[in-house]
Amino acid sequence: MKQFNRRDFLKAASATAAASVISGCATGTQSGVITPPAQGRSVIGLVAPKMDIVRVGFIGLGQRGFGHVKRMSHIAGTEIKAICDTHDEVLQRSANYLTDKGLAKPALYTGADNAYQAMLNRDDIDIVIISTPWSWHAPMAIDTMNSGKHAFVEVPLALTVEEMWQLVDTAERTQKNCMMMENVNYGRDELMVLNMVRQGVFGELLHGEAAYIHELRWQMKEVEHKTGSWRTAWHAKRNGNLYPTHGLGPVSQYMNINRGDRFDFLTSMSSPALGRSAYAKKEFPADHQRNQLNYIAGDMNTTLIKTVKGRSIMVQHDTTTPRPYSRHNLIQGTNGVFAGFPNRIALEDGGSKSFHEWDYEMADWYKKYDHPLWTKMGEEAERNGGHGGMDFLMFWRMIYCLRNGEALDQDVYDGAAWSVISPLSAQSVSNRSASIDIPDFTRGAWQSAKPLGIVG
Repeated sequence: MKQFNRRDFLKAASATAAASVISGCATGTQSGVITPPAQGRSVIGLVAPKMDIVRVGFIGLGQRGFGHVKRMSHIAGTEIKAICDTHDEVLQRSANYLTDKGLAKPALYTGADNAYQAMLNRDDIDIVIISTPWSWHAPMAIDTMNSGKHAFVEVPLALTVEEMWQLVDTAERTQKNCMMMENVNYGRDELMVLNMVRQGVFGELLHGEAAYIHELRWQMKEVEHKTGSWRTAWHAKRNGNLYPTHGLGPVSQYMNINRGDRFDFLTSMSSPALGRSAYAKKEFPADHQRNQLNYIAGDMNTTLIKTVKGRSIMVQHDTTTPRPYSRHNLIQGTNGVFAGFPNRIALEDGGSKSFHEWDYEMADWYKKYDHPLWTKMGEEAERNGGHGGMDFLMFWRMIYCLRNGEALDQDVYDGAAWSVISPLSAQSVSNRSASIDIPDFTRGAWQSAKPLGIVG
């Protein structure tokens, strides 16, 4: 297989996009946003040829990647062919885990940032799982698709609007899957609510709320390795929602975003950025690198999204202040509301109580509305772990679709739409919370795309 150069590809893609805008050859606008011309067919509903065995490669074997290797090794119909990481210790840990289980030792790739490209030149890999620092997600996914393989990427899918379009264009041109692995969509509660929405329990949908509220200041102590070694720096680079997809993914699926509705525009504002610098002063010497950063990301960011059909979504991000974990997971309709953390329901018709008070008892709701996928695989998912089973169920479902010739539950357009909220929120914050148009990555195909069904 011919060697390819990531930097050359990205330069060419960026130049093409710029030339399209300058020459006026773009296909048109969506709410004022220039939509570049398509380079291939839409991948909505893309079905890859059935695979008897799904041959897997991994890039990134740290905290998330090692867990992914473990979970994939428990799924029938898979073979882990190769793994890649620049840190030899985590590479060997993953290889040893597989051989200790009696599985074949995968090929190992390490030594340089671009070592993964040699792995992509193999012809015995079908899909690649990418669990690396955020800045590598888009380049590695683009390289993966260009090498003839399907890309499965940790969240967020990419960091800039330009990268989102490059991923969409590459998926359409190569006709390869590029799925952002939003695991929260496979949580029991989120699946149940999706089932309830599809059955009309809440009536016509009006409003949603999503969040990633998770105190992570302790990650600042991960200086040389692990997530905090690179994630901390983003609090000094971007003032907006740094991590929007965990809460937003499920709410988007409830509302059929990119499948009958789409994001139209957003406005965003941030609180003062105080917590990170205070924590650094408390926990590190004055001359430590953590005290040299200028933390600009507001401790709380609140972004409001309007959809084309007029629905509203509030998305919040806070990984700094001392408060309990929450993703909100709220969906409001004309007949009532579900809200998470803690789970509670209030309905005008069909509830066990008046809609003026919350029903916190979930047992009967689970019994009636548990998603068939969870009913079928929930026990095994919980047994194999990963955020209460959602990680395993996501991987199981990915492999099931590939082996049975079914479309994946999430596509490149979903990943781009949910991830682009981060750079656009920062743009809004920097401009006195100005309204910012959100690109239509489907190029209009959202209008005829079918909503995600209830499978299982």
